Amino acid sequence: MKSVLFLSGKGGTGKTSLAGAFAFLAKEKVLADCDVDAANLHLLLDPKITSEGNFQGIKLAVKDDEKCTSCGKCREVCRFQAIDENFTIDSYMCEGCGACAYVCPVDAITLLLVDCGRWYTAQSRLGPLASAELYPGEETSGKLVSLVKEKAAGLAKETKVEALLIDGAPGIGCPVIASVRGVSAVILVTEPSLSGLHDLKRILGVVRHFGIPAYLVINKADINEKVSEKIEAFAAQEQLPVLGRIPHDRKVTEMMVVGKSAVEDAESPAGAAMSVVFERFTEVFL
Repeated sequence: MKSVLFLSGKGGTGKTSLAGAFAFLAKEKVLADCDVDAANLHLLLDPKITSEGNFQGIKLAVKDDEKCTSCGKCREVCRFQAIDENFTIDSYMCEGCGACAYVCPVDAITLLLVDCGRWYTAQSRLGPLASAELYPGEETSGKLVSLVKEKAAGLAKETKVEALLIDGAPGIGCPVIASVRGVSAVILVTEPSLSGLHDLKRILGVVRHFGIPAYLVINKADINEKVSEKIEAFAAQEQLPVLGRIPHDRKVTEMMVVGKSAVEDAESPAGAAMSVVFERFTEVFL
């Protein structure tokens, strides 16, 4: 199975807009949204959930008051100050390291898995979708991303589809690293700003670390021609293929408001440019 991942060094570059365009243009594919902290690909897909479940990615310490002898050893070893003077464990402060359970002489403390998110599979107007949401403030986003990819692979096997389109998270953190692992190609989306160029360099470093082929798209390229040229010069220096430029276009937002991609509007300049990007990518990769 060939999997294509859409990434950006920073948020707001138009990564999901391009992923949605590819979802419309590609014939047979499975879709995955691995931006588990702020999934939004579904806004373009009108999905109907077919299965869902809880995600348990972390363990927290829980004390049995009947067994506890208040010896205080747990409080002595807790580096996160999660146990107060009454030996009550604060679940918001606990990091689940297990030191307290290890030293408890009467086995009054155990580590229990807790719900910290939910995963979904759905049937959408553009194909099967796997997605998830990490609850606010929770951790282990990388594990949840891996679960989404696992669910997407299952959907691909069920439907006998050989293409997987993945909308990744912005930045270079845990969800991005988990998304990159094992994919066939990465399409990097940037914007013509100095911060866009800076973060493009960072995300390219991550992708190159894993040895994944990378391609570049400059979105809203016409809002700053000089920086767009700097980005293209950087891409040439790094031998990073540029698939194309997408102009700034209000129709992208207008179509998004009604739950569609810009490529579904025949009068959208951005939609036309996205179609060209799709054609160029399929020529060089698929």
